[in-house]
Amino acid sequence: MKKTWRKIWAAFSVMLALVSFVSAQTASFVIKNATIIDGSGKTSFQGDVRVKNGKIAKIGKIEPKKDEQVIDANGKVLAPGFIDIHNHSEDGLQSEGTATNQVSQGITTILVGPDGGSPFPISDYLNKLNGKIAPNVGAFIGHASLREQVMNNDYARKTTPEELQKMLVLIEQAMKDGAFGLSSGLEYDVGYSASTEELIALSRIAAKYKGIYMTHMRDEEEGMLDAVRESVRIGKEAKIPVQISHIKMGNKNVWGKSVDAVAIIEAEQKAGFDITADAYPYTAWGSTITVLVPSRKHEDRNEVETGLNNVGGADKVLVTSCAAHRDYQGKTLAEIAKMQNVSPVDIYIQIVKDGGAGVVCNSMNEADVKNFYQRSWVMVSSDGGIGGRHPRGTGTFPRVLGRFVRENKWLSLEEAIRKMSSFPAQRLGLKDRGMIKKGMQADLVLLDKDKVIDRNTFTQPETLSDGIEIVFVNGEKVWENGKVTGKLPGSILRRNY
Repeated sequence: MKKTWRKIWAAFSVMLALVSFVSAQTASFVIKNATIIDGSGKTSFQGDVRVKNGKIAKIGKIEPKKDEQVIDANGKVLAPGFIDIHNHSEDGLQSEGTATNQVSQGITTILVGPDGGSPFPISDYLNKLNGKIAPNVGAFIGHASLREQVMNNDYARKTTPEELQKMLVLIEQAMKDGAFGLSSGLEYDVGYSASTEELIALSRIAAKYKGIYMTHMRDEEEGMLDAVRESVRIGKEAKIPVQISHIKMGNKNVWGKSVDAVAIIEAEQKAGFDITADAYPYTAWGSTITVLVPSRKHEDRNEVETGLNNVGGADKVLVTSCAAHRDYQGKTLAEIAKMQNVSPVDIYIQIVKDGGAGVVCNSMNEADVKNFYQRSWVMVSSDGGIGGRHPRGTGTFPRVLGRFVRENKWLSLEEAIRKMSSFPAQRLGLKDRGMIKKGMQADLVLLDKDKVIDRNTFTQPETLSDGIEIVFVNGEKVWENGKVTGKLPGSILRRNY
């Protein structure tokens, strides 16, 4: 008898869930009196938007129906949901599907798997997230992840022909599973020894499935311009579009050379090559401590000292995570050295020997950040994610809107929102997102342009931003009144080819 009742109750629960789902999908509502910035870059206009079945049904002057919910925007900005093309929430999404620090800044679509490191297999990862996430999620296949699958820990060398062939099989499957392209992290240990030819071969497979090549280049400091040229070579020989990740001039030795990087890229664009970039709005980068010594001679005191000097000194390097020395977290290498009564070089060598650390390094120049942000071909990205210890993970998009647009007037609000919405959507081939346009999925952000701002810092990186009032994903509210709603309407996105 108990089993019978359990079966009846299970069936009833399924029915209720279906009714709830259908109701959510067929409900319509109207956002009235909005300042609409449609994502195209065109000037804003006043209007209303009707959402039905999770899609934008009408734009203009709308008279709500009797049974429709009405949201009065009171003249505030209604924008397309922001698309983060470079995001590190792979693990965070599995533990916190509501993605508070992502949706709170207006992000409605997240692309994971950048910098060469991705979930593997991608299909398994995406299937686990299905129905359990607030934002939409897609993925790149990581070059380093492919190397690890084939080479295990023996990656400080070039691949053999047999190993490369195995990698080609793996990337083909990943692209068939919907990866948006190949990502690389050539400044990191796993990808560091890979040849340009290896990347060309893998990129050719991604190109076959209409993917892109997204790269954390081999060097973002003294060798940055040559790294751009290598990226161009990979793209041209593989016949694949190139996306330069978090474009920057990474230390004081290359401050001002953004002009040269822009010149190289724009010359290639003028000649017909498809190359774009993204950037985060900070003068401090976050990475692993070992990138401070590009030669990989981590116990060579001269090399370490040179590396620290190149970024402006040990006081510019903040330790954000260190499993072996948790008491170092939140302190600079200079502060730790003073505590231990040793040199910063000694502390660096010790940390690397003991397993390494995550660091934030304040070594960039605001003039270079401005120069890149004012290029039409540079989109906004966070290079952060759920649980990240750099403020970009929580504050990137509000920071651009509040500081770069409203305070600094580096670019217009319409252009900034284009860089956050239709531009990354086009780059990724997302034809139903990125604009406020009839028939598009209703990924929307209602924001107060006079208040939107980031509030977090390097010591308190998870403080949420102000001014993002409501965020919709596929027509459902995921953020309202300063908190997540608990709804999980995010879709799994796969590249169509």
